[in-house]
Amino acid sequence: MKFSTAISAYRTPFKDNKWLWIFIVLFSAVWVSTFIGTTDLNNWFLENALTFLSLIFIVATFKRFQFSDLSYLLIFIYLCLHVYGSKYTYAENPLGYWLQDIFHTERNHYDRIVHFSFGFLLAYPMRELFLVWMKYPRMVAWVLPIEITLSISGFYELIEWAVADIFFEAQGDAYLGTQGDIWDAQKDIFLAFSGAIIATTIVSIIKRLLKK
Repeated sequence: MKFSTAISAYRTPFKDNKWLWIFIVLFSAVWVSTFIGTTDLNNWFLENALTFLSLIFIVATFKRFQFSDLSYLLIFIYLCLHVYGSKYTYAENPLGYWLQDIFHTERNHYDRIVHFSFGFLLAYPMRELFLVWMKYPRMVAWVLPIEITLSISGFYELIEWAVADIFFEAQGDAYLGTQGDIWDAQKDIFLAFSGAIIATTIVSIIKRLLKK
């Protein structure tokens, strides 16, 4: 099976793209399992609002722009991490508790993992979007994913505040998952920002090595 990247000249048609079908089937299974096994149904719907919007965007724009298989893989991994967090709430995620026991941390850090993954895993698809679809200059396509990650992270924290403090106060603690950390929002933004910088740096290094 061919596996395309952002710079690949080809894109496999949807019906013949076995990689894409694998991602769809696996994500559907994970998503349904998180819904069936969720410990907080209201929180599940709140957490997955952006998941629904993201999938609508990917499906609606597919005919006009098809991401590479590598980008779909990165999106798939991120969405799986996100919906798994929605199953138990981020603050009470079992994987986070397991890591907490292993590394003897003071809190469940699963939410921090997902925030970092937002920048680290989605910077490449965003770069592909700007470089291949919108035909932006290469330097702009490198910088924009970092800037957008920072902007979206800050905007998301505003959404969390509005949801928790204005619209759904009963779900506030579960949705925010601050776990008593007054700097939780700032740390989440920094982690996503750092993830995007690390991802773009890795891709830049790999491209230079391949050229040599």
